[in-house]
Amino acid sequence: MTAQAEIHLLIVDDDERIRMLLQKYLIRNGFWVTAARDGGHARRLLAGLDFDLIVLDVMMPGEDGVSLTRDLRRSMATPILLLTARGEADDRIAGLEAGADDYLTKPFEPKELLLRINAILRRTPPQTETRLPRVLQMGPVRYDVDRGEMWRGDDLIRLTATEAALMRIFATRPGEAVSRTQLVEDLGRSGGRGETAQAQERAVDVQITRLRRKVESDPKQPRYLQTVRGAGYMLQPE
Repeated sequence: MTAQAEIHLLIVDDDERIRMLLQKYLIRNGFWVTAARDGGHARRLLAGLDFDLIVLDVMMPGEDGVSLTRDLRRSMATPILLLTARGEADDRIAGLEAGADDYLTKPFEPKELLLRINAILRRTPPQTETRLPRVLQMGPVRYDVDRGEMWRGDDLIRLTATEAALMRIFATRPGEAVSRTQLVEDLGRSGGRGETAQAQERAVDVQITRLRRKVESDPKQPRYLQTVRGAGYMLQPE
């Protein structure tokens, strides 16, 4: 495992295509990546999870990236890299004055983003404070993100390898629907001879059903591991 595997990035961009491309690229390069679709979604994630760096789009509906950066700087020192389609000097200065650590103008090569992220991380002093454990609460059940463990009170809930992998996937995207196709890809299911994509997705459905029995008080009416019609499945912790 590389050192980067311990680095958690937050990608915030309202363009789903760009968001997913960056997430996949950075995961392939060894990072642990969570994505948010807008400022409000990012705030909810930041309230419950720690990140080592935030990649933040400037031009978003609602709260823009510069305003969000300025507000976040009042309470946290997490490095922020701004992305924007604007290339004018005034806009770059506004972002840096708001507290951003760097500024990258769209369009850009993913390799350049990777180089800038690594440069920021190299010059960021190591955190000396003890991080609080990252825990997702689902009623009486809690999931320790760092340890990959699920507990009900003092009792450890045994997860199969696939259930554990599903929880790791959902824990990086709380409140965000993940399609069955994406789950098949993230789980690395290659499929046996003659196994169709539809069969693989049905296998994921079976695993979700089993996982719900361990998470939900009423698996037939799931509150935390929800089905999002037409979009997939979503973990909605408290």
